[in-house]
Amino acid sequence: MTAITQNLPWFIRDLGVSIVGEKCYASLVENLNIQDAECLKYSLSKGLGLGIVVGGSIMKVPQLLLILSARSARGLSLPAYVLETLAYAITSAYSYRSDFPFSTYGENLFLTIQNTLITLLIIQYPTALAKKSQNKTSQLAVATVATVAAGFTLYSLPKDTLALLQLATLPLSLFSKLPQIMQNSRAQSTGQLSAFAVISQIAGCLARLFTTATEVGDAIVTAGFALALVLNIILGAQLWMYWGKDEKEDFGKTRIGVLSEKEKEDWAPERQSRVDVVVTPKSPVPRHTSSPSGRRWSRKLD
Repeated sequence: MTAITQNLPWFIRDLGVSIVGEKCYASLVENLNIQDAECLKYSLSKGLGLGIVVGGSIMKVPQLLLILSARSARGLSLPAYVLETLAYAITSAYSYRSDFPFSTYGENLFLTIQNTLITLLIIQYPTALAKKSQNKTSQLAVATVATVAAGFTLYSLPKDTLALLQLATLPLSLFSKLPQIMQNSRAQSTGQLSAFAVISQIAGCLARLFTTATEVGDAIVTAGFALALVLNIILGAQLWMYWGKDEKEDFGKTRIGVLSEKEKEDWAPERQSRVDVVVTPKSPVPRHTSSPSGRRWSRKLD
């Protein structure tokens, strides 16, 4: 078997070496030494890390689709997403400047982009409590400029300052989840919160604790993932507790004749194009009248 593994095509060998390194590739692939615990642990960490990066690239896509399909950001907290996006951006910048392997932080880059889009959609489709503000265009413009400025600033900061900001991601993670948790608790509903995104974040935090401890060993980053895990578990518990309540409320509203916004929009053109003609019924005229006046009236008509 080793005769085959030692003569694999060059592109397979180069790919394996780029993932697990020359030493572990030679030990695990070429020599089939499955008792090399150190390389097994390292390879497992690399595999998990790459899986998390790929998963992170689509993690918030269901949340984006939920908002776009419903044309509503009901149940989503704008402050929560702003703080969470900032935490992801800081972690991405800190990890990049610290020369960490991309497999240990890559999902933070994709989550930053996806969270930025969700934040803009929350501004575009405000909740009922925030519908008093009508100037969406200026708000979107300010949010876009602030996003670009924050990205440029994080890229330009010295590494020591980034380390302090990375330490600040611990309270940022806490305060980014608390508004969402409190809003869910007040409404007794999770609204448009995506179950797929929450479950994926729980699984990702668990895996990241292992990969960070194996490949990086940074205590600040590890503490951040541990705190994020606890908060995501709370969100997951709220999803389980309030599951199905939105459907019951919508069913009750439909039963009593309350239309959703989409139904109103669909019904409006039909209402405008339809002309209702109301004909008032006339009282029947008797064919024979017994009164003299009736006979005189009849003769005059003749």
